Amino acid sequence: MWSLIDCPPTLWSSKFCRRPAGPVRHAEPATVILLMIRIRHWIEYLAVRLFFCWLQTIRLETCTWMAGYVGWLMVHCIPLRRSVVDNNLQIAFPHWPAERRRTTARQMWEHLFLMVCEVAHVPRKIHATNFRDYIHFAPKSRYEIVRLLLDPRPITIVSGHFGNFEVGNYTTGLLGFPTFAVARPMDNPLLDRFFKNFRATHGQSILPKRGSARQIAAALEEGQTLAILCDQWAGPKGCWVDFFGRKTSCHKAIAVFPLASGTPLVVSYAKRLDQPMQFEIACYAKTDPSQPGGVPASVRELTQWYNLRLEEIIQSTPEQYWWLHRRWKNKLPQRSRRRAA
Repeated sequence: MWSLIDCPPTLWSSKFCRRPAGPVRHAEPATVILLMIRIRHWIEYLAVRLFFCWLQTIRLETCTWMAGYVGWLMVHCIPLRRSVVDNNLQIAFPHWPAERRRTTARQMWEHLFLMVCEVAHVPRKIHATNFRDYIHFAPKSRYEIVRLLLDPRPITIVSGHFGNFEVGNYTTGLLGFPTFAVARPMDNPLLDRFFKNFRATHGQSILPKRGSARQIAAALEEGQTLAILCDQWAGPKGCWVDFFGRKTSCHKAIAVFPLASGTPLVVSYAKRLDQPMQFEIACYAKTDPSQPGGVPASVRELTQWYNLRLEEIIQSTPEQYWWLHRRWKNKLPQRSRRRAA
């Protein structure tokens, strides 16, 4: 007989253990808990992979049809972060009536489902020979983006959870300009490796938030491009700036990188047009600390600058922004309030 309890934690290494002769030894509680966690990780990983395989077999027109029902279900039947979405929309657009906020929430869920479908289809449909059929650059952005990426200095590209930011990073690598990003590893190591492999298909590497300061500094010294999402909550010790008229916390490191090295910071976006798999990529705004005159000179000023640019981008197409995040979690700390006063 085979015994799973008496096996070491490396259950999936294809090395099973036979039940020893004599009385049965009970497994340690920590070993059982670790085994259950790993089994759960495998179940989650297989579910996500099967879901992606299923999406790849569906036509994009069918995905669009399904997105309408997904949006209706998430707004009317499944109360997943319903209050968070509504509160965020009230903060960003206080003059909107409740019906318009509900419509935007439904359109946001449709966008999120289509985004997942597009991520599943992108590696099979968009290639170096046909990317012009799917990727459209905003006026004057094509040459500006190429000029910045050809700059020997390191560049910081910031964006938010707007549009299909995964396609934006994918396209940058597809054009021959690899980037690296800084993100917190996922709790499930199998899923974390799966999504890192997807992003690394065309040269985007992911560095962990903690313990990678030297790697980030080395990458910037080599002239690599940092692509990072700038609209994540940074906690009470972050840099507090205005976002849609209310104070929120941002990571200071995003502004420290270009200010310390005197290199450009670019605000960009990749949003969906009228139909799936049709995207517009733009270099919306840029600033270069090495150039005098009108350039934000401090961490707070630069953080406020790119948050205002992101706010303008969101206002153009609010249904393509992730209103799921608790962007305004806590109030401004008392020390920061005194400093601001």
